[in-house]
Amino acid sequence: MKDILEWERVLLNELPPIFLVEVLVRSTVMFVFLLIALRITGKRGVRQLSIFETVIIIALGSAAGDPMFYEDVGILPALVVFATIILLYRVVTWLTGKSKFFEKLIEGKTVCLIHEGKFSTSEFKKETLAQDEFFSELRSKSIEHLGQIRKAYLEPSGEVSIFFYQDQEVKYGLPLLPELYYKKSKTILNAGYHSCGFCGHTEKLQPGTHKCEVCSRDEWVCSINSLRIG
Repeated sequence: MKDILEWERVLLNELPPIFLVEVLVRSTVMFVFLLIALRITGKRGVRQLSIFETVIIIALGSAAGDPMFYEDVGILPALVVFATIILLYRVVTWLTGKSKFFEKLIEGKTVCLIHEGKFSTSEFKKETLAQDEFFSELRSKSIEHLGQIRKAYLEPSGEVSIFFYQDQEVKYGLPLLPELYYKKSKTILNAGYHSCGFCGHTEKLQPGTHKCEVCSRDEWVCSINSLRIG
């Protein structure tokens, strides 16, 4: 008898079985209102959401979730929360359209991370983006080295926009392939083009030790100048 009562507590938490029907109604109502709210906020894909829009989605999800299955959370208060969130969304959207300062404050700004085949180190340090993570993002776009890239921008949405050199303009650059990049060394054994392992600055060097003239680091990687495929 004790086991049966224990299972009833686990499955229904001492609520009457009819509450399952109420959960069905609650979930349907909140699902419909969530669809309406998202339709109002726009059609942008999840990967394109700004930080502000992500906060809106999380807030709407929280407001929708609790009334679906908590008996002590009413639907009407949740709908008031929905209305407040949508109102705030409209107000903030209006303000971002009217004020460049407010737009930058809420949405952030576009940042140039790669300029003429090397990192804009001053901008890169400001972003919470690890070098390995950024390299992975570039490799996913079939980029082998920085010498293929003229400009790369980190958008407010988190997307990376890349503008490439024409094939005839591709130059030697820092390799992004792990098996090449992790061969970096402080001692150059063979004369040729080498790239700074930190900022990507590339120059023709003789055997020995050298410091990067851009960032003063002393680790180098053999540069490559392969063309993009596809």
